[in-house]
This record gives sequence, structure tokens and C-alpha cells, in this order.
Amino acid sequence: MVPMSGGAVASQPEGLLDGGVWFRVEEPGTASAVRRAAERLAADLAMPEKRVADLSIVAAEAAGNLVKHADQGTILVRAVRAADQAGVELIAVDSGPGMADVDRAIGDGHSTAGTLGIGLGAILRQASRWDLHSVPGRGTVLVVQVWPGVAPEPSWAAGLTRPLTGESVSGDACAVREIDGRRQMLVSDGLGHGGLAAAASHEAVRVFREAPAVPPAQMVELLHRALGHTRGAALAVAEADRESAVIRYAGLGNISGTVLAPDGSRRGMVSMPGIAGHQRRQVREYDYPLAPGAIVLMHSDGVVDRWNAADSPGLLIRTPAVIAATVLRDAGTRRDDAGVLVARFS
Repeated sequence: MVPMSGGAVASQPEGLLDGGVWFRVEEPGTASAVRRAAERLAADLAMPEKRVADLSIVAAEAAGNLVKHADQGTILVRAVRAADQAGVELIAVDSGPGMADVDRAIGDGHSTAGTLGIGLGAILRQASRWDLHSVPGRGTVLVVQVWPGVAPEPSWAAGLTRPLTGESVSGDACAVREIDGRRQMLVSDGLGHGGLAAAASHEAVRVFREAPAVPPAQMVELLHRALGHTRGAALAVAEADRESAVIRYAGLGNISGTVLAPDGSRRGMVSMPGIAGHQRRQVREYDYPLAPGAIVLMHSDGVVDRWNAADSPGLLIRTPAVIAATVLRDAGTRRDDAGVLVARFS
């Protein structure tokens, strides 16, 4: 991932999804850079010309709306991958006035008080899949995917990372996997910042994805042994046991985990002190109730814990990507790498 700018896409695997590029969208030139970056990424993924053209419309409209109407507008451009195809995902985030009437904006493309009204209908017509959440006075998050063929089934999880301002890569990484019926999640925060922190987290992701099917505590032990040659990382692993209706969780260091129940209640999950690869006490695994429809939220210490779902009515019924982007917008700090991973278990 590169800093928020108008630079070219430097696509690289970063765990859950390709890391992509964040753009701060404040001027028309940057909006054009977003469109060009999306087109180049689509071409690199060998998407058909028709879908590249559709993506170009999506990127131009989304970025253009941020320039015209947004406060602190940003867009993430990244690849998304399924078993047999790859597409492009755009995540547009702002802290603007929000939209009072989302249905009207979607229906006729008319600009209400929101930041994404003009052209919203055009964006959604070209998209393979989309989701949107907007709250007056707080802003809008729009997630759009353009796939070359029929869009795959929606993912049960989504992760986002963003580097410390001024850094070219993020030391945080997210990953998920399904193996032998297990749905497992990883968040890693490489010690410090920059390339060495990113290398530690990338190694954690590699080991996590290649490891045998083991419970979270054993996975953390594997990661601890594997990261000895790196700077080390704070990390945590969670696994949903849907038959027993529990989430199993084990961590080392300052990774926060929370279970958000459909009724609005929240339960924090416990990580042990330590640095994977260097310092650890005995790794312990804890079980927490997992109600149907619960959201599991994990994040690095670049995201503050004061985030409150009640400030964004209706957010928890949105897709994991929209939830993750909203949390990153509202609680992510610019003074540190930030990583958020969200999963929904029905």
C-alpha cells in the first residue's frame, strides 16, 4: 500500500485482499488519478474492455462526487479475488453532510444534502455488487465491486489497513481463511512502522494461510515461532464455532477484539501481553458467546476503542466492508498504522 496520494497502484497481496492504494480526493486532478489507477489495475487483472469501461465510470463518478461535495474524502482502490476471477473494489469514504434520502439518490441520481448523490445511480448501474451507509452529519461510506463475470457470493468478512501518514506501507495486515469447516481470522500489527513492520505482518499472514487446521491458541504458538527472524508483531486469531455458538480467541499484544450482538450489546475479548516472535507468556484461548447475526470486530491499536455503533444507526446490518470502512473513518488514527477486520456469523 502507498500513502494517500495520486500515485499509481502498487498492488500487492496483503492477507485478506490486495492492499491497494488509498487516495485523498480533494482536487479534480486526484479524481482523475483514481480513475486511471482503477483502469490500470483492471487491465493488469485482464478484465474485459467492457467491464474496464464500466469501472472507469464508477471510479470517475465516485471520485468526482468527493471532490464536489465531500469533507475529508478518501477512496481505496484494490483488487478482489475469487477462485476463478479477479475484480476491482472501490471504497469511498467521507465525513461530509451525509444523505438524508438515500433511496431518492439511488433512484434518480439527484444530489440531496449528501456527498455521493450526483451520479450515484450511474455508479450502481455499472457495479456487480455495492453497499452504502450514510448518516446525516456524519458522512457516507460506499463500497462498489466490479467483476468481469458473475459476481461471487458475498464474503463473510472484510479487512482494511491504512498506513501511518507519511509511510509507504502499512505494518498492519488482516487475513481470513476457511479450512476443514473452520472460519478463522487474523489481525497482525508489526512492531513499529514501515517496511520491517510490514514484513513481520506479511510473514504472519503467510504462515496463517499455509498452516494446518488448528485452534486459535495453537495458531498463535505457530506464529510466535515463525516470527522469530522478524521484528515481531502483536497479533490475534479468532475462530467461529457456529455449532457451539461461540467465538474462540487467542492473542499476543495489543490487538482488540469485540463481539457485537444484534441487540447492540458488546463483549470485549482478551489478548495476553507479549510480542509474537520475541516475548510471550503462556498463550491462552477464551470462548465467548456468539449469537446468530453477531458481528466480530478486530483491530490494531491504530484504531481507538471509543468507537460506538450507536453513533451510526443501521450500520451493523450493512456488509462487513462498509462496517470496517466506517470504523476506520471514525476511530482510526493518522498517528499509527491502522487495521480493521469485520466478520458476520449467521
